[in-house]
Amino acid sequence: MGRSRMLFRFCLYGFLKNQRYFEPFLILIFLDKGLSFFSIGLLVAVREVTVNLFEVLSGVVADLYGRRRAMVFSFSSYLVSFAILGLAQHPAILAVGMALFGLGDAFRSGTHKAMILTWLRLEGRLDEKISIYGLTRSWSQIGSAVSVTLAAVFVLLWRSYQIIFFVAMLPYLADLVNLATYPKELDRSPQSETGDESGLWQAWVRITSHLKETLCSVMHRGQLRRVMAEAMGFEGIVKASKDYLQPVLKAAALQLGASVALARGLGEHARVALLVGPVYFALYLLSAVASRQAGRLAKQRTEEDAADLLWLTLLGLFVGLAVAMWFGSPPTMIVALAALVVLQNLWRPVLISRFFAHSSEDQAATILSVEGQGKALATMLLAPLLGWLVDRAALFHVGARSPFWPVAVVGFFVAGSFVVARRVWHR
Repeated sequence: MGRSRMLFRFCLYGFLKNQRYFEPFLILIFLDKGLSFFSIGLLVAVREVTVNLFEVLSGVVADLYGRRRAMVFSFSSYLVSFAILGLAQHPAILAVGMALFGLGDAFRSGTHKAMILTWLRLEGRLDEKISIYGLTRSWSQIGSAVSVTLAAVFVLLWRSYQIIFFVAMLPYLADLVNLATYPKELDRSPQSETGDESGLWQAWVRITSHLKETLCSVMHRGQLRRVMAEAMGFEGIVKASKDYLQPVLKAAALQLGASVALARGLGEHARVALLVGPVYFALYLLSAVASRQAGRLAKQRTEEDAADLLWLTLLGLFVGLAVAMWFGSPPTMIVALAALVVLQNLWRPVLISRFFAHSSEDQAATILSVEGQGKALATMLLAPLLGWLVDRAALFHVGARSPFWPVAVVGFFVAGSFVVARRVWHR
C-alpha cells in the first residue's frame, strides 16, 4: 500500500466525485422545469430527509461490515438518481431522484474520511490529518473547477441543461471502480470479517449497540456535543444559502446579455453558461487553495481559535450580503455568496480535526455520519424556509432591491447566534 499511490487514489476519488456537471446549474434546471423557490427548497429537503434517515445507519454499516461496500452502494445510487433527474419533469418523480441522491450522500459522507483516517493510522501519520484531508479536499475543488468548465462547454454546445446529468455518469462509473479496488485493510473493523456470518438478528444487535455507544459519546461529552451543534449551524446555513448564487448569476448574465453586443445573439442558456462557467471556475480554484491552507490556519492558531475566526468571518459575509442585496449590487452579491463556499472549505478540515480529537477511531465513520445527519437536518429545515421567504419577497416586492435578501437576514441570525454562544461556552 504505497504512500504516494494511496494518496493519489484518495485525491482521484475527490476529483472524480466532484464531476457533477449539473451542480452549478441545479437551481436553474429546476426553475426551467417550472418550479418555485419553495418547491426547490422542498426537493432539497427530500434529499436531506433521506440523508437523515440513512446517515447514521450507513456509518454503522460501513464501520462494521465494510466501507468499500458502502461506497460502492453510494455511487450506484448516484448513477440511478442522475438518470431520473435528467429525464423527469414531474415534481414527484424529481423527488424520487433527489431521494436517491440523498441515499448516495448518506452512504458516502464520513465513510471515505474514515478510510483516510485508518490509512493515516496504518502509516503512522495521524499528526498530518488536517494537511492530508486538506490536500484531498483541495483536489475535490480542483475537480469542481474542471467540472464547471466542462459543464459550461456542454451547455454551450447542446443549448440545454439536461445533457449534463448523463455526461456526469461517466466519471462516477470510473470512481466506482476506483473505490471498489481500494485495499481490504481500509475496511477497518475486524468485526466486518465475520459480520456476514452472524445472522440478521445478531447483525441488528451489533448495529444498535455500536450506534448506542456512539450516540452516548456524542451526548455525554460536552465538547463533542458543542462541535456537533456548530457543524449543524455552519454547514446548514451555508449549504442552504450558497446555491442562490445561481439565480443571481442568471440575472446578471441576462442583464449583461442585453447590453453586450457579443452576447445578444446567444440564447438564455448560453449567456448564463458564459458567466456561470468562469465564476464557478474561479470559485472552485479559490476553494482548493482554502482547503490546502486549513492546515496552516490550524498550526498558526488553536483549532478553537480558528473556529472563532471562521464564525466571525461568516457573520461578516452575511452582513456584507445583506447590504449588497438592499442596494441591489449584483457584483457584491456574487462575491459574498462565492466567499461562503470558499469559507466552507476552510471550515471543513478544521471541523473534521475537532471531531477526530474528541472521538475514537472505531467510531469515526459513525460520528461523522451523525454530523452529516445533523447538517442534513439543519439544511432540511432552512432550505424550504429560505425558498418560501424568497418567493414571498419576490411576489410582494417586500424590502430590498434584490428578492433574495431573506437569505442574508437568516444567515446573519444563525451566524450571530453561534458567535455569541461560543463566547458563553468558553468563559
